[in-house]
Amino acid sequence: MTAWLAILIPLLVMVFALGMERLETRLRSGTVREDEVEDFLERARPDEVKALFRQGIGGALQLFRLRNLGKRGGPRRTKERA
Repeated sequence: MTAWLAILIPLLVMVFALGMERLETRLRSGTVREDEVEDFLERARPDEVKALFRQGIGGALQLFRLRNLGKRGGPRRTKERA
């Protein structure tokens, strides 16, 4: 009986640790950096503030990033003259 406990307890601790590591990686990818929030609060448009209340900080920051992507030289459509 003691041998089973000596084998079972470390295995349970390892499984628990691996599960917590997976949970931590999911939480880390969903977090928002402090400087992003400060930048949003300083330069947000009214529609982005409304999105903050409707969708939360994730949705509002997504709108804010899309708007800033266009300003910073993101992919733009150009008309080619024939």
